[in-house]
Amino acid sequence: MARPTPETHAELLAAAARRFAVTGYKGTSLQDIAREVGCSKAAVLYHFANKEALLRELMAPAIAVLEALDARLAGHTGAAAQRVAAEGFVDLAVRFRREIALLRGEFPDLLQQPAFAHVQQVSERLIDAFAGHSDRPAARIAALVVLAGIAETCGEFLDIPDEELRPALLAVALRALEPTT
Repeated sequence: MARPTPETHAELLAAAARRFAVTGYKGTSLQDIAREVGCSKAAVLYHFANKEALLRELMAPAIAVLEALDARLAGHTGAAAQRVAAEGFVDLAVRFRREIALLRGEFPDLLQQPAFAHVQQVSERLIDAFAGHSDRPAARIAALVVLAGIAETCGEFLDIPDEELRPALLAVALRALEPTT
Protein backbone atom coordinates (compact mmCIF):
# COMPACT_ATOMS: atom_id res chain seq x y z
CA MET A 1 0.00 0.00 0.00
CA ALA A 2 1.34 3.46 -0.87
CA ARG A 3 2.48 5.76 1.92
CA PRO A 4 0.28 8.79 2.67
CA THR A 5 1.29 11.74 0.58
CA PRO A 6 2.05 14.89 2.56
CA GLU A 7 -0.31 16.85 0.33
CA THR A 8 -3.28 14.58 1.02
CA HIS A 9 -2.52 14.40 4.73
CA ALA A 10 -2.27 18.19 4.96
CA GLU A 11 -5.37 18.60 2.78
CA LEU A 12 -7.35 16.35 5.11
CA LEU A 13 -6.19 18.31 8.16
CA ALA A 14 -7.09 21.61 6.49
CA ALA A 15 -10.49 20.28 5.42
CA ALA A 16 -11.15 18.98 8.93
CA ALA A 17 -10.27 22.37 10.41
CA ARG A 18 -12.61 24.13 7.99
CA ARG A 19 -15.47 21.68 8.63
CA PHE A 20 -15.00 21.81 12.43
CA ALA A 21 -15.08 25.61 12.25
CA VAL A 22 -18.33 25.61 10.25
CA THR A 23 -20.32 22.71 11.70
CA GLY A 24 -18.39 21.90 14.88
CA TYR A 25 -16.51 18.77 15.79
CA LYS A 26 -19.67 16.83 16.63
CA GLY A 27 -21.45 18.05 13.52
CA THR A 28 -18.67 16.97 11.16
CA SER A 29 -18.38 13.44 9.85
CA LEU A 30 -15.40 11.77 8.23
CA GLN A 31 -17.54 11.59 5.10
CA ASP A 32 -17.92 15.40 5.16
CA ILE A 33 -14.14 15.77 5.31
CA ALA A 34 -13.63 13.22 2.54
CA ARG A 35 -16.18 14.96 0.33
CA GLU A 36 -14.46 18.32 0.80
CA VAL A 37 -11.09 16.89 -0.23
CA GLY A 38 -12.56 14.79 -3.04
CA CYS A 39 -11.64 11.38 -1.72
CA SER A 40 -13.37 8.45 -0.05
CA LYS A 41 -14.00 7.98 3.64
CA ALA A 42 -11.68 4.97 3.41
CA ALA A 43 -8.91 7.29 2.22
CA VAL A 44 -9.45 9.49 5.29
CA LEU A 45 -9.28 6.40 7.50
CA TYR A 46 -6.04 5.39 5.77
CA HIS A 47 -4.47 8.61 7.05
CA PHE A 48 -6.27 8.86 10.40
CA ALA A 49 -7.63 6.08 12.60
CA ASN A 50 -10.75 8.11 13.39
CA LYS A 51 -12.11 11.64 13.76
CA GLU A 52 -10.51 11.99 17.21
CA ALA A 53 -7.09 11.26 15.66
CA LEU A 54 -7.67 14.09 13.18
CA LEU A 55 -8.57 16.48 15.99
CA ARG A 56 -5.63 15.30 18.08
CA GLU A 57 -3.21 16.07 15.26
CA LEU A 58 -4.83 19.45 14.59
CA MET A 59 -4.54 20.40 18.25
CA ALA A 60 -1.13 18.82 18.99
CA PRO A 61 0.95 21.99 18.42
CA ALA A 62 -1.31 24.10 20.66
CA ILE A 63 -1.38 21.43 23.36
CA ALA A 64 2.43 21.19 23.27
CA VAL A 65 2.68 24.95 23.86
CA LEU A 66 0.09 24.70 26.67
CA GLU A 67 2.12 21.92 28.32
CA ALA A 68 5.31 24.01 28.00
CA LEU A 69 3.50 26.92 29.67
CA ASP A 70 2.38 24.58 32.44
CA ALA A 71 6.01 23.57 33.02
CA ARG A 72 7.13 27.24 33.05
CA LEU A 73 4.54 28.03 35.72
CA ALA A 74 6.03 25.57 38.20
CA GLY A 75 7.71 27.45 41.01
CA HIS A 76 6.02 30.80 40.34
CA THR A 77 3.69 32.19 42.97
CA GLY A 78 1.56 35.28 43.50
CA ALA A 79 1.89 38.11 41.01
CA ALA A 80 4.78 36.37 39.22
CA ALA A 81 2.56 33.35 38.50
CA GLN A 82 -0.19 35.65 37.25
CA ARG A 83 2.15 37.48 34.88
CA VAL A 84 3.73 34.30 33.49
CA ALA A 85 0.27 32.74 33.05
CA ALA A 86 -1.16 35.86 31.39
CA GLU A 87 1.75 36.38 29.01
CA GLY A 88 2.02 32.70 28.16
CA PHE A 89 -1.68 32.12 27.61
CA VAL A 90 -2.14 35.29 25.58
CA ASP A 91 0.77 34.23 23.36
CA LEU A 92 -0.72 30.75 22.96
CA ALA A 93 -4.24 32.04 22.28
CA VAL A 94 -3.08 34.58 19.70
CA ARG A 95 -0.82 32.07 17.95
CA PHE A 96 -3.47 29.32 17.85
CA ARG A 97 -6.60 31.42 17.57
CA ARG A 98 -7.87 29.55 14.52
CA GLU A 99 -7.70 26.28 16.44
CA ILE A 100 -9.46 27.93 19.37
CA ALA A 101 -12.14 29.27 17.04
CA LEU A 102 -12.90 25.86 15.58
CA LEU A 103 -13.56 24.44 19.04
CA ARG A 104 -15.75 27.24 20.37
CA GLY A 105 -18.66 25.88 22.29
CA GLU A 106 -17.38 22.30 22.22
CA PHE A 107 -14.33 22.53 24.44
CA PRO A 108 -15.97 21.07 27.61
CA ASP A 109 -17.24 18.05 25.66
CA LEU A 110 -13.88 17.50 23.99
CA LEU A 111 -12.13 17.44 27.36
CA GLN A 112 -14.15 14.32 28.15
CA GLN A 113 -12.34 12.41 25.39
CA PRO A 114 -9.46 10.29 26.72
CA ALA A 115 -6.93 11.91 24.36
CA PHE A 116 -7.64 15.33 25.87
CA ALA A 117 -8.24 14.44 29.54
CA HIS A 118 -4.86 15.82 30.63
CA VAL A 119 -5.72 19.21 29.11
CA GLN A 120 -8.38 19.64 31.80
CA GLN A 121 -5.74 19.20 34.52
CA VAL A 122 -3.39 21.66 32.81
CA SER A 123 -6.27 24.13 32.48
CA GLU A 124 -7.01 23.86 36.19
CA ARG A 125 -3.35 24.58 37.03
CA LEU A 126 -3.43 27.52 34.63
CA ILE A 127 -6.50 28.95 36.36
CA ASP A 128 -4.72 28.48 39.68
CA ALA A 129 -1.72 30.44 38.35
CA PHE A 130 -4.02 33.18 37.00
CA ALA A 131 -5.43 33.41 40.52
CA GLY A 132 -1.91 33.76 41.91
CA HIS A 133 -2.47 30.43 43.72
CA SER A 134 -5.00 32.17 45.93
CA ASP A 135 -8.05 30.41 47.37
CA ARG A 136 -10.01 33.67 47.53
CA PRO A 137 -13.20 33.35 45.48
CA ALA A 138 -12.67 36.77 43.85
CA ALA A 139 -9.22 35.74 42.60
CA ARG A 140 -10.49 32.41 41.25
CA ILE A 141 -13.48 34.06 39.54
CA ALA A 142 -11.22 36.67 37.92
CA ALA A 143 -8.86 33.91 36.79
CA LEU A 144 -11.60 31.94 35.07
CA VAL A 145 -13.12 35.05 33.47
CA VAL A 146 -9.70 36.13 32.15
CA LEU A 147 -8.86 32.67 30.79
CA ALA A 148 -12.23 32.24 29.09
CA GLY A 149 -12.25 35.84 27.88
CA ILE A 150 -8.85 35.52 26.23
CA ALA A 151 -9.88 32.34 24.44
CA GLU A 152 -13.25 33.72 23.35
CA THR A 153 -11.74 36.99 22.14
CA CYS A 154 -9.07 35.22 20.10
CA GLY A 155 -11.70 32.99 18.53
CA GLU A 156 -13.85 36.01 17.68
CA PHE A 157 -11.25 38.43 16.30
CA LEU A 158 -9.43 36.36 13.71
CA ASP A 159 -8.79 39.40 11.51
CA ILE A 160 -6.97 41.63 14.03
CA PRO A 161 -3.18 41.52 13.55
CA ASP A 162 -1.23 39.67 16.27
CA GLU A 163 0.82 42.75 17.13
CA GLU A 164 -2.40 44.63 17.90
CA LEU A 165 -4.34 41.83 19.60
CA ARG A 166 -1.59 40.58 21.94
CA PRO A 167 -0.91 43.82 23.86
CA ALA A 168 -4.62 44.61 24.13
CA LEU A 169 -5.39 41.17 25.59
CA LEU A 170 -2.45 41.27 27.96
CA ALA A 171 -3.36 44.73 29.27
CA VAL A 172 -6.96 43.69 29.94
CA ALA A 173 -5.87 40.43 31.58
CA LEU A 174 -3.39 42.09 33.91
CA ARG A 175 -5.91 44.78 34.90
CA ALA A 176 -8.55 42.17 35.66
CA LEU A 177 -6.34 39.97 37.82
CA GLU A 178 -6.35 40.92 41.47
CA PRO A 179 -2.84 41.30 42.89
CA THR A 180 -2.10 38.54 45.37
CA THR A 181 0.94 40.03 47.08
